[in-house]
Amino acid sequence: MNFTNLLKVAVTAVISNKWRTILSTLGIIIGVGAVITMMAIGEGSKDSIRKELSKMGTNLLVIRPGADMRGGVRLDPSAMQTLKITDYEAIKKEATLINHISPEVNASGQAIYGSNNTMTTVYGESPEYLDIKLWEVKDGECFNEEDIIKSAKVCVVGTTIVKELFGDENYDAVGKTIRFKNIPFRIVGVLKSKGYNSWGMDQDNVMIAPYTTVMKRIAAQTFFSCINVSALKEELSDAAIEEVTEILRRNHKIKEGEEDDFTIRSQQEMIETMSSTMNTLQIVLVVAAAFSLIVAGIGIMNIMLVSVTERTKEIGLRMSVGARGIDICRQFLMESIMISLSGGVIGVGLGYLLSWGANMMNFPTIVPLWSVLVSFGVCVLIGIVFGLGPSLKAARMDPIEALRYE
Repeated sequence: MNFTNLLKVAVTAVISNKWRTILSTLGIIIGVGAVITMMAIGEGSKDSIRKELSKMGTNLLVIRPGADMRGGVRLDPSAMQTLKITDYEAIKKEATLINHISPEVNASGQAIYGSNNTMTTVYGESPEYLDIKLWEVKDGECFNEEDIIKSAKVCVVGTTIVKELFGDENYDAVGKTIRFKNIPFRIVGVLKSKGYNSWGMDQDNVMIAPYTTVMKRIAAQTFFSCINVSALKEELSDAAIEEVTEILRRNHKIKEGEEDDFTIRSQQEMIETMSSTMNTLQIVLVVAAAFSLIVAGIGIMNIMLVSVTERTKEIGLRMSVGARGIDICRQFLMESIMISLSGGVIGVGLGYLLSWGANMMNFPTIVPLWSVLVSFGVCVLIGIVFGLGPSLKAARMDPIEALRYE
């Protein structure tokens, strides 16, 4: 029996049992649709995170107090107070591979204007912070070095602050005075909107003030929560880390062989870490979705075994007119593959539909082409693996006994 005739017989058999075919393909449809959707959400999330982190500059370096905590060991509070003003000044003066630097200290609380208030976070920074994080001022201007020296009570705010306190994000808030923890701050600039990031955080709900002001008047501390630095170029990030590490070790009088009391992370490292985490999560989700494909394969095997039993006389008749065992085996194997593939085609369509729906619900999705190709490959494999048993059973029948079957 040539391939064309084999295909015609398989198609006729599949069409003649519509409901059985639909029910047996249901598991494949759900499994393939779930796998493609999970892959799309995973790829979309990774791409969104990469873009989000890249918006802050791929040459960003963040210096945090305390040793590397990847082991999960809790540090003494004093270990988190190792970054001082002298460290900031030393890096700013001695480092040659950086172009911007900003120490950071922050505090959360209520911003108040008249009878309106909103919860926010005030970040104590230097004017270079906007260049490091690629912020743009929409109205007014940023505070300057003189404001830093004088610990001036001035700030730049995001559009969410303007909207919550003044009722309209396009309101001209420059020159207005708001309060944060009962301390008056004059708004000197409004930042251009960045919207929400991949973690659902409102990037426009922010106040940025001189770090000296926040340290003295709000946080009442002499140490920084971190120091943000941008390397001259992305490819110089590793060299910049080594240079800053050497400066800080010397400044902290850390002897050779002793562990650093600070940690420096590059933006690229953060991107790789987040991507690795997302990859692990994606694998877990795909494996969970793939179990439905195995269940679907078992369902196809059961359907094919029933089909072989029901068509015993047909098998005997085909053998009696010259069909070989291999022809019978190919016929039922082709039917199994067709059932699995038809479910795969509909499943791919379902996967695209669910991915589109997830995208409409603000879940970033990207359907990779290889996931579709792999899904089709898996469907063929399921058709072969789970259809082989029933096909061999049909091929090994005794034609005389098959013709006598009632």
